[in-house]
Amino acid sequence: MSTETVPHTAMTLVDHLPAIQVLLPFVMAPLVVVVGSRRLAWPLTFLASAAAFVVSILLLMQVIDGSIISYHMGGWAPPLGIEYRVDAANAFVLLLVTAMSTLVLLFARRSVEDEVSAKHHALFYTAFLLCLSGLLGVAITGDAFNIFVFLEISSLATYVLIAQGSERDKRALTASYDYLMMGTIGATFFVIGIGFLYMATGTLNLADIAGRIEDLGDNRTVRAGFAFIVVGIGLKVAMFPLHSWLPNAYTYAPSMVTAFLAATATKVAVYVLLRFVFSVFDPDFLFGTNTLAFIILPLAVVAMFSASFVAIFQSDLKRMLAYSSIAQIGYILLGIAFLSETGVTAAIVHLFNHGITKAALFMAVGAYVFSAKGTFYDTLQGMGRQMPLTSAAVVVGGLSLIGVPGTAGFISKWVLVEAALEKGWWPVALLIVLSSLLAVIYVWRVLEVLYMQPASESSTVREAPMSMVIPIWIGALACIYFGLDTDVTLTAARTAAQGLLAGSTGLH
Repeated sequence: MSTETVPHTAMTLVDHLPAIQVLLPFVMAPLVVVVGSRRLAWPLTFLASAAAFVVSILLLMQVIDGSIISYHMGGWAPPLGIEYRVDAANAFVLLLVTAMSTLVLLFARRSVEDEVSAKHHALFYTAFLLCLSGLLGVAITGDAFNIFVFLEISSLATYVLIAQGSERDKRALTASYDYLMMGTIGATFFVIGIGFLYMATGTLNLADIAGRIEDLGDNRTVRAGFAFIVVGIGLKVAMFPLHSWLPNAYTYAPSMVTAFLAATATKVAVYVLLRFVFSVFDPDFLFGTNTLAFIILPLAVVAMFSASFVAIFQSDLKRMLAYSSIAQIGYILLGIAFLSETGVTAAIVHLFNHGITKAALFMAVGAYVFSAKGTFYDTLQGMGRQMPLTSAAVVVGGLSLIGVPGTAGFISKWVLVEAALEKGWWPVALLIVLSSLLAVIYVWRVLEVLYMQPASESSTVREAPMSMVIPIWIGALACIYFGLDTDVTLTAARTAAQGLLAGSTGLH
C-alpha cells in the first residue's frame, strides 16, 4: 500500500484537495451570513456543496487502488502537526456526504421556502454549511482531537437546523434540546476517551496512537479509552439503546434537514467507530474484539428487530422511517461485529446504500409535507393517485429498504448474509432475513395507504413541483443503479475493508 505525502508547499491545486475538501463549505458559511441575501443563500450553498462533491470524486479516484494521501497542515509533519489523511474508507464516506448534500440542496430550495421563515434562510444555510464542513472534517482528519472538534461543529449546527422545524411544530425545539443533551453526553464520553489515549501514548495523531498502543500491550488506560470512545460514538451513531434522540430529531426537523442527517450524520459516526476499532486499536485488540462480539453484535440484532417492530406500529411516515433508520444502523454494526473482510465490506456498502435510500425517502416525505401538508397516514390516503411521481419513488425506496433484488439494499444485505455464512453463523444469517421480512410489513403499510385507500373527496392535492420531484427520483434511480451495477460501491468498500483490517499497519 503506497502512501503519498503532500507538503503544504505543493504547487498544484490537486495536491491541496484534502484541505480544499473542508475549506469550501467552511469558508462559504460566513460569506452567506455576510451577504445576508435570502436569494443568494441557496445558490452559494449549492455551489460550495457541488464543488466539494467534485473534490471528493477526485480524492476517491486517487485512493481507490489502496493508496493513502497524507496532507500536512501548515507544513508541520505529524505527529506534531495536524494531518489530513485520505484512504479508500474515508474517501468513500466523503463521496457519500458531498453527494447527498448536493442532492438534498437541489430539493431544498422549495422545501425550505415552505418550511422555514424567509428571514432565517441565510442563517439556515450557514448552519447547513457548517454541519457539512464538520462532517467532512471528521471523515478526513488524522488527528483524534480534531475529530472531536469537527464533531462538535457539525453537532452544534445540527441542533440549530433541527430547531428550525419549530415554525411548523414546537416539538422541534424539544427534539433539538434532547439531541443537544444526548449529543453533549456523547461528545463528553468521546473526549474523555481521547484523554485516556493521550495519557497512555502522549500523542493525538491516529497513526502515532496506533503504533504506540501496539507497544503498550494490555493496558488499563487504553481499555478505558476504548470503552469511553465506543459509548461516545455509539450515541452519535444512534446505536441501540443509545438511540432515544433520533426519532424525534428526524420527525420534527425540516424535511431537507432530516433527509441530509439520515443520509450522512450517523454514517460519518459509523466511520469514526470503524477507524478507531480497526485502525487505531487493531483488530487483534482483545478488549475490542470482546466488545464487538459480546456487546455490539447482540445489540445490533436487537436493534434490527425492536426498531422494525416499533416502525410497524407508527402512524406517521416520517417517524416510521426514523425507526427504520435505527434498524438499518443495526445491520451496519452487525457487519462490523463480524470482524471479517466480508462483514466490514457489507457494513461500508450498506452505509452507502442506506444513505441514498433514506435520502430519497425523506425527500419524498418532504414533498408530501409541501403538497399534502402532513405525513400522517390518514393525510396520505390515496396519494398514490394524486402524487404519482413522488409515491412511485417511495415504492422504489421501500423496496430498497426491504432488500428486494435489483435494489441497492439487496446488495448490502446479501453481502452481510455472506459474511454470516462465512463464519458459520447460519442462525445470524437467518435473523438478517427475518428482520428484513419485518421491513416488508411496515413498507406494505405505506403502500396500502398510498394506493389502496381512497383520498378524501374534498382533497385537491397536486404533485410536488418538479424541482423537488427530480432530486427525489435521482435518489430513487440511484437505489436501482447501485443495485444493478456494484463495481464502484463494492470495489471501494472492499478496498476500504482491506485497509481497515490491516489494522494499525494500514495507517503507516
